[in-house]
Amino acid sequence: MAAKCPICSKPAGPAYRPFCSRRCADVDLQRWLVGRYAIPAEREEDEDETPRPSQGGDEPD
Repeated sequence: MAAKCPICSKPAGPAYRPFCSRRCADVDLQRWLVGRYAIPAEREEDEDETPRPSQGGDEPD
């Protein structure tokens, strides 16, 4: 069974694998560039970061 293009589901072409054509490869690239595809991640706090003081006036006079 031949692999299918992830964009249009036609059989993948050897020159553009895993896509069937240059057009589908470009569609996929455009989706990555505009942020349609995203890998979820959680922000890690750096150990070197020191906590910022609050700006609500909680410091003693």
